Amino acid sequence: LKVTGTSPSHRKDEPPVPSPPTDAMAFVKVLKNKAYFKRFQVKPRRRREGKTDYRARRKMVRQDKNKFNNKKYRMVVRFTNRKCICQIMYATIRGDMVVSQATSAELAKFGIPAGYKNYAAAYCTGLLVARRVLKKFGLDEAFKGKEEIDGAD
Repeated sequence: LKVTGTSPSHRKDEPPVPSPPTDAMAFVKVLKNKAYFKRFQVKPRRRREGKTDYRARRKMVRQDKNKFNNKKYRMVVRFTNRKCICQIMYATIRGDMVVSQATSAELAKFGIPAGYKNYAAAYCTGLLVARRVLKKFGLDEAFKGKEEIDGAD
C-alpha cells in the first residue's frame, strides 16, 4: 500500500489518505477523437447565441406556393426598458427588410407626455405604424381612420 505525503490542508492528527493502486485503474475509451472533430459542424451563430429558433422562423416566413414571389409582411413589436418599437417587415434571402417603423417615444408629438411602455402606448404605436404603411402604399385614402373620437365602433 502506497501512502502519499500529507498536504498542508490536512491536520497533523489525521492520518494521510492512501492513493489507489495504479494497476486497478479502468481503461476509459476516448469518445470524441480526431474523426469526431473533423466531421463536426458548428451551429449557426444566432442558434449558438440562443436568439433564433430556425424551425419556427422558417414556418413564420414561408409563403404559400400559389403566392409565388410575393412578400409576406409581419408586424414585429419589441419592448425595451423605456419604450415600445413596432415595425412592419418582410423576409428576403439577403435579410429582413423593414417597410416602416414607429416608436412609442414619438407619441410625445401627439400630446402623450409619459407612459410609453404600457398596453395603450403599444396600441397607439401600432396604429401609428399602420397609418404610415398605408400612406407609403398609397392606401391611406381608401382606409380612412376615425375622423372624430366618440368612443363607439
